[in-house]
Amino acid sequence: MEQSAASAATASGARRTLYPDNEPIAFGWLPRDGEHEIYYEECGAADGRPAVVLHGGPGGATNPTMRRFLDPSRWRMLLFDQRGCGRSRPNACLEDNTTWDLIRDIERLRVQCGIDRWTVFGGSWGSTLALAYAITHPERVSALILRGVFLLTQKELDWFYQQGASMLFPDAWEKFVAPIPPAERGEIMRAYAKRLRSPDRSVQAKAAASWSQWEGDTISLRGPDARPAKFNEQEFATAFAKIECHYFMGAGFFPEDGWILNNVDKIRAIPGWIVQGRFDVVTPLDAAWRLKAAWPEAKLEIVWDAGHASTEPGVIDALVRAGDEALGAP
Repeated sequence: MEQSAASAATASGARRTLYPDNEPIAFGWLPRDGEHEIYYEECGAADGRPAVVLHGGPGGATNPTMRRFLDPSRWRMLLFDQRGCGRSRPNACLEDNTTWDLIRDIERLRVQCGIDRWTVFGGSWGSTLALAYAITHPERVSALILRGVFLLTQKELDWFYQQGASMLFPDAWEKFVAPIPPAERGEIMRAYAKRLRSPDRSVQAKAAASWSQWEGDTISLRGPDARPAKFNEQEFATAFAKIECHYFMGAGFFPEDGWILNNVDKIRAIPGWIVQGRFDVVTPLDAAWRLKAAWPEAKLEIVWDAGHASTEPGVIDALVRAGDEALGAP
């Protein structure tokens, strides 16, 4: 299997960095859908090539760094906080909150902004959502840029939440399982789901903090000090943990395990770039490798000195280059 070679500049150590910080040129909320109001913002050039940038989680939120992977003078970037996340309302709401609801929100945003086709950029859970959206609406996708591929299979969930990553991070794992009695540790996600839905707010808060810390501790080769600051904020941690656990207990709400790979033929005509950290513990390389095997037309770049975080220097370099290359996609 081929993988894309790093550029000569990268090989010599001159890696690309993020584009300058930029503020939204417009923002607002999509019309209410049931309980949910979805916050979105438009960044970059109003007449630029359109792209939707999807945050991770599920349960994460947009942040200013997400505006900086694509050239703001050439891209028209749309970002939104997914249901229950960030500035979307109500916070941490699980009602009508599934992958298919989010896909419908992406379509509502596209129509609201008068866009026919756009590039879809997503990392981690954002890659899952990007792939699911592209499979469902391939005629609306001009290119895919993916980072830290997550196919949301049972194999991947077991690796991170039952046995696998625990052997690489036994110290962090010990803290993660501490709130769970030994008798319940055979099904860690189920045990957490019970506590994250507890009517006792203190039980919820303790479980949310522990769940979020586990991901924060494993996200980067640079150590836990490199985790996003929001992981330490209780409101963010609660929404992140409740929504993420809700999606994972629901197996992504896909009809079958392996649904994305089983339907990858629907996106093979779409230009694609895949960026993957060699030492990604949260979403290991195996998923990106299997996606590339099923979608040989896509370009895969493995960053040898990176883990999962989008802000690792090698990942930034590869994503910025992918964004520039995608400007030439049909």
